[in-house]
Amino acid sequence: MDIGIPVEQSPYEYRVGMTPQGVKLLTQVGHRLYIERGAGLNAGFQDSDFERAGATIVYNGAEVYGRANMIAKVGAPTIPELQLLQEGQIVLAFWHLAAQPREVMLALLEKKITAIAYETIQRDDGLLPVLHPLSEIAGRMAPQIAARWLQTDGGGPGLLIGGLAGIPPIDVLILGAGTVGINATKAFLGAGARVFMLDRTLSNLQVIEERFNGQVVTMVSYDFNIARVLKFAHVVVCAALVPGERSPILITHEMLKAMRPQSLIIDIAIDQGGCAETSRPTTHANPVYVEDNVLHYCVPNISSVVARTASHAYLNGMWPYGLALATHGVEAAMSSNAALRRGVVAHQGQIVHDSLVTLYRGS
Repeated sequence: MDIGIPVEQSPYEYRVGMTPQGVKLLTQVGHRLYIERGAGLNAGFQDSDFERAGATIVYNGAEVYGRANMIAKVGAPTIPELQLLQEGQIVLAFWHLAAQPREVMLALLEKKITAIAYETIQRDDGLLPVLHPLSEIAGRMAPQIAARWLQTDGGGPGLLIGGLAGIPPIDVLILGAGTVGINATKAFLGAGARVFMLDRTLSNLQVIEERFNGQVVTMVSYDFNIARVLKFAHVVVCAALVPGERSPILITHEMLKAMRPQSLIIDIAIDQGGCAETSRPTTHANPVYVEDNVLHYCVPNISSVVARTASHAYLNGMWPYGLALATHGVEAAMSSNAALRRGVVAHQGQIVHDSLVTLYRGS
């Protein structure tokens, strides 16, 4: 199969759709890889690294899209890139279509694109194998993000996460006991914070209780419990995820008004719409804004700034699915691989992911 890797066009997207190691694995079994010049530079990969792995370097995105049967990206194609898509192509990316403009889906349907969303590839045991490592990274980055924006020069209240002798640590509220939440909990505890974990499922909280030996205060995420902890939390990490669907709104505008002045919301769920009513996407260049005297950090591609680690991480999870598609084609790969089938959001001019069918039927 002819596989294309374009330069990422989304703002501040530094990751790359394929590493040289992935190229080598694919070319060794007979596939042809076309890499746009400079596609891997921000992740620390030179064009010569891809060439040594067996890829052909091409000089613009139009050539990549024109040559390839399958496109492997990180972020969803931008609006200008949609014009470059060829009818019937396979495009793998973190699509997050529930939070995308309607015109993105309409373009996929018009061109009969097979769109495979990494974030909805899901094994029978519930694991999201491609999204999982990026969720781990985002969770582990939460304390370093918090440390920066709690500083006085970041607009925060001038607090040290772990406190000191005679000075208490900060209180951190984590909403969602999934992969992001677990990793954020581990990282904040390591930094010395006091952590409160809220989740809608009691069994998830029991896992947290056992895993962290009672160091975490756990509560069921009823509205009144969320409102109660918001009043004293210095940092809130929004980590609630429903695969393929818009994130649930857990923090209302009224709740926000009762929060500590200069407290911080890190909305890691923003790529699916966000968990706070006041959340809107930001960028790594301008990651924070203030509403009702509460700082909001709402960068959708958090792991992009650790681009080399992140590229290796998600591609480790993606590799079996990309290889199956390249080797067997869409129909055979979908029929034999249930996890991959769950990742297909559009195919042959139809929306095929249940949650998106419901979303677009109601819009």
